[in-house]
Parts: sequence; C-alpha cells; structure tokens
Amino acid sequence: MTTPTSLPLTTADLLPLLPELAVIGGAFALLMIDLFISSKHKVWTHFLSVAVLAVAFVLLLSDVGGQGEVFHGMFIRDNAADVMKTVIVLVSGLSLVYGWSYLRERDLYQGEIPVLVLFATAGMMILVSAGSLLMVYLGLELLALCSYALVASNRDNKLAAEAGMKYIVLGSLASGLLLYGMSLIYGATGSLHLDVIHGSIAHSDERLLLLTGAVFMVAGVAFKLGAAPFHMWLPDVYQGAPAPIALFISSAPKLAAFGMAYRLLEAGVGPLSTELQYVLAGLAALSLIVGNLMAIAQANLKRMLAYSTVSHIGFLLMGIAGGGEQGYSAAMFYAIAYAIMSTAAFGAIIALSRAGFEARISRTSRG
Repeated sequence: MTTPTSLPLTTADLLPLLPELAVIGGAFALLMIDLFISSKHKVWTHFLSVAVLAVAFVLLLSDVGGQGEVFHGMFIRDNAADVMKTVIVLVSGLSLVYGWSYLRERDLYQGEIPVLVLFATAGMMILVSAGSLLMVYLGLELLALCSYALVASNRDNKLAAEAGMKYIVLGSLASGLLLYGMSLIYGATGSLHLDVIHGSIAHSDERLLLLTGAVFMVAGVAFKLGAAPFHMWLPDVYQGAPAPIALFISSAPKLAAFGMAYRLLEAGVGPLSTELQYVLAGLAALSLIVGNLMAIAQANLKRMLAYSTVSHIGFLLMGIAGGGEQGYSAAMFYAIAYAIMSTAAFGAIIALSRAGFEARISRTSRG
C-alpha cells in the first residue's frame, strides 16, 4: 500500500467543504454571541441559527464549491452526499422553527440548544461525506455528543434526565462496538480509507477477521438507526426529550445513519455484502415485527412514533440488504421520505401541545 504524498492545502482544495465550514463557523460565532444576549432577546440566537442553516441549504442547492475529494479522499462530496445533506439541513432548520414557541412557552429555551443543533448538523454532514473510518467516527461522535446534551436539556425533568442517561450509556456501548469493528477491519486491511479497504478485501486472507469486524460495524449502525433488537433507547428518549428535540432526533440523524451505512457497507466492505445480507435481512424482519406489535400497546404518542421508527427502519434495511445501486437508491429515497414524514408527525404533536395536549393518547373505559 502506497502512502499519499503530503501536499499543502490551498483555498481551492477546501471549496467542497464550504457548507460544513459555514455551519461550523456559524455555530462557533453563535456560541460567542449568545454570551452577550439577554434572556429577553434569545430569539436572535434562534433566528441566526436558522439563518446559518439557510445559508448552508443555499450553498448545497446551488452546488457552491463543487464536488470532489478533500484530505486525500477522507472527505467525499458527491451527488449522494449533497442530496442527503440538503435534506438534513432542511429538517434541522424545521426542527428549530417548530421548537421556538414550544420551548419559550415552557421556559425551557436555552441559548445553547440551537448551537448544539448546528454542531450536530455539522456532524451529520461530515458523516455522510466520510471517505475513511476516521471521518466516520469523527462525524458520528460529534452528532452523538450533541444529541445526548439535547435530550437532557430539560434538567429539572426526571424523565428527561433518565432518557439522557440511558441514551449516553447505550450510545457509548454502540460506539464501542462500531469502533471495535473498525479496528478489526483496519487490522485485516492495514488502511482506514474506505476505497482501499474495498480493494483489499478481495485479496485478503483474513476473511474471518473481516467478517467479524463487519458484523460489529453492522451492530453499531443498527443501534444508530434504531433497528431491533438495538432499539431499547428509542421509546424512552423520544418520550423524555422535549417534543422539538424528539423531532430533531427522530428525523435528520436517521438519514445520517443511512449515509453511514452506505459508506461503510457499500463503499467500505461491499465485497462482503453476500454474507452480510443474511444479518441485515434478519434485522429488517425483527424490526418490522417488534416495531408494529409494540406500537399497538402504547398510550403515549411519542412512544408510539418511536416504535413506528423501528418498523420503518425495517423497511429501510430491506433496501440495504438488497444491496447494489437499486437497493441503496430505494433505501435512500425511503430514508428521505421518512425524515420528512417524521418531521411532520412531531410537528403535529408540537402544534397540538399549544392547545394543552402533549402526547398522551386518551382511552375511554368500556362499560
């Protein structure tokens, strides 16, 4: 394996990174600006965070900076990444728009909430453009750490604190599984670059080691997607988090998790797809069964939508298990449709909550 020649980066080399730089730069700027804004004028922090996402949306939609690879292929901006990033930025912006009145009316608004959403959005954008295992983990952890803080943002609520604790413990376990799988893949191929890993698998004598690492990575991906039996955190997190945070957690990160699955399972360990099909198909079937059956028994709308997520992830995994261009294209279309649908569903809950309705399904007794 040859090591890429180290060349100095120029401004032109960073052009494909413009949307990410806009979001990260805006997040750092708002982090400082919020220190000097009084509690009565926090709407400006919220407004500016939406404006930052609007700028990133325009940059992506206008293809500013162009497509290409940065940092020796560690960051890839292609058509699939641009489509997913555009929807991720749109849904993240909608979560902030929906959330302002809800959080303000309940005295839950904190200036760091939109900043955390921006950093989480940047993590998702990095994740779907990852060209190496290192970039996958960087984007995933940036998203995860911000999500943990967002779920527990209502610090006076015991349910939110419990949800945040469950999320960080189980999320750390899933990250460990994913990292262990990555280490096995690195040990078998000697590279962190997904394209090099893809090319090395066909000539590798470490088939068992590669399969073991791939299975661990599938487990990590399944947790981030919320597939059964790795769905234990979903109902508690959706119920405990404030409705606008649940909206954000349930929509954009699922599309980012699909992007991670595409990069790892197709661009990375694609030659192992025949063996992994059985694992993915089993996860899909179990998710469909558990998600639909458990949703029937729920008396809370947010918990019901959590099990609905598990069921939808089952359909998504069917496309991933099919593999190939058609399978992943169908799965990406489904992930985008689900992200928009979930935004609308939680948006309806937020709208109804203004009339004194939160998320409880009333049941009338028979008799």
